[in-house]
Amino acid sequence: MALANASPGYFMASALLTDRTLVRVNGPDAEHLLQNIVTADLDALQAGEAKPSALLTPQGKILFDFLVSRDGPDGFLLDCRADVAADLVRRLMLYRLRARVEISQRNESVIAAEWETDSAGSQTDSSSSRADSTRLRDLRFTAMPVWRVYAPSLDASATDAQWRALRIANGVAESGADYALGDAFPHDVLLDQNGGVGFKKGCYVGQEVVSRMQHRGTARRRVMIVSADAPLPASGADVTADGRSIGALGTVEVDAGLAIVRIDRVKDALDNGVPILAADTPLRLSIPRGARFVLAADASAADAGGHA
Repeated sequence: MALANASPGYFMASALLTDRTLVRVNGPDAEHLLQNIVTADLDALQAGEAKPSALLTPQGKILFDFLVSRDGPDGFLLDCRADVAADLVRRLMLYRLRARVEISQRNESVIAAEWETDSAGSQTDSSSSRADSTRLRDLRFTAMPVWRVYAPSLDASATDAQWRALRIANGVAESGADYALGDAFPHDVLLDQNGGVGFKKGCYVGQEVVSRMQHRGTARRRVMIVSADAPLPASGADVTADGRSIGALGTVEVDAGLAIVRIDRVKDALDNGVPILAADTPLRLSIPRGARFVLAADASAADAGGHA
């Protein structure tokens, strides 16, 4: 049956995200602490929203990526990869100093992603409607509503493959699957495009490098959606043009995927009719919906929108 909070004729698909966990930052100084170290502007974070954000190295590279949301008047939840959660807690503790803040990992909640679908295979009622669950709008998805759900227990009506396909279709990259922590700038993975970086807020760790990239227009690596007429190679395969690497595949689901590529080299290849390949498979590349960058040999011409 269709759920009451789904559009007529649509059903709610729910995918369990077993590789995620929650870190809680709570206390009178929690917002001040986080606002001064993470990329997102928490002043603009509303209740009911899960906003992309990151903690950077001083050199501006992503050390941890997560979704941040409000949890009561003095609390925040950081939805992060389970395999790096303990490291994130230790890093936050280093910044805590004398701040009145408690930082802990929460393992009692199941995490799921929910979205509307017209698939008859996704008609199972989700337990996210229960009173003890938290349901948040995932702001990384700008072209369609997707929700993050935290609850003691949840039933899945969608597969991991369907969740990967949804991320691919919306250009939503995540560390581990699409890039290595410590190896990407926020601009590379579109945090500047989806609200994951607050350019009007004060200083935070790595802010100088990120602001310089923004104001000088020097972001040349970007997430793009790739598709092919045959199954794609595995994640990590080089994306090449004229025998030269211009990026690498990230998340792959059959004949569609994400790739972080040099957009100036993509433009050169397209302008000169040079095939863009992953292994021997020809690729089509497109800019995710809602992204504002363009393909330009000079990346300073970016931020106007468009498709390859």
